[in-house]
Amino acid sequence: MEPTLKPGPGAAAALIMVFFLSTQAVSASYPKAQNITWKSTNFKTILTWEPKPSADYSYTVEYSLVGKDRQRNPHCIRSLRTMCDLSISLTDLNSYYTADVVSEPPLGAKSDLTEFPYSSSPQFCPYKDTDIGRPDFKLEVSEDKKKTILHVIDPLTALFKDGSQLNIRDIFTDQLQYKVIYRKNKSTGKKEYTSKTNRIELTGLDRGESYCFNVQAFIPSRSFDKQLGELSHTQCSNNEDKSIFEVYSVGVIAAGIFLILLVIGLFIAVTVICYKRRQEALKSGKEGMPLRDV
Repeated sequence: MEPTLKPGPGAAAALIMVFFLSTQAVSASYPKAQNITWKSTNFKTILTWEPKPSADYSYTVEYSLVGKDRQRNPHCIRSLRTMCDLSISLTDLNSYYTADVVSEPPLGAKSDLTEFPYSSSPQFCPYKDTDIGRPDFKLEVSEDKKKTILHVIDPLTALFKDGSQLNIRDIFTDQLQYKVIYRKNKSTGKKEYTSKTNRIELTGLDRGESYCFNVQAFIPSRSFDKQLGELSHTQCSNNEDKSIFEVYSVGVIAAGIFLILLVIGLFIAVTVICYKRRQEALKSGKEGMPLRDV
């Protein structure tokens, strides 16, 4: 009976090394995603990463509540893109999510690997981390000019409920406030006012003065760097008592004066020319008349 040969420690180590190197070689053809970032405004939440894949591999996104089973977004399976819209997937707005970006063979290709390399995202909570976009507002001045009223329009979100699109007030409810930053027109000194409602009355402003206003969402319950939303576009009230120098620039006024003088000058020139031609016509007419017989 022939003796059974058993591999020694050196042979076993060599086999392990070969397996490890082959695994590394296969994994190297599927580079890991890098710089995974959550980008979210008004609950429109996009997961982005790098680099753009070659034709040899693709990306699949798996997301989950922290500590729960992972799920896949059907639009982000073996994709050649470097972004995935998870807005409607993150339904529990007050909970934290994580996502893995898995590097896999392209769609239709096969691989001997059972597990593929992946990279994980930071944690993300929609309610606490989404940025709030700029609001719009309408400006109204009372007839007696004693009150200026701002009617703020809540920005819409990417979320829907029962077929209706939700705005940020629907989600943050009484946690949502608005901060108004205002100043006199052409002045740098600013004042602030915070309101819990969308109708904001400002009193004590100087009558007859033009004021400029900006509005931004303010959610004091969030972390300090996430409390303020994006600043709105500037709107200014009209000043009915403005002088012509406040309404128009010096250049516009100078151009207007020049145009008026030019029109007057042309009128005078035309009048003088017509007068001279009339005089010359009368003179030539008299010279051409025959002398009367005595």
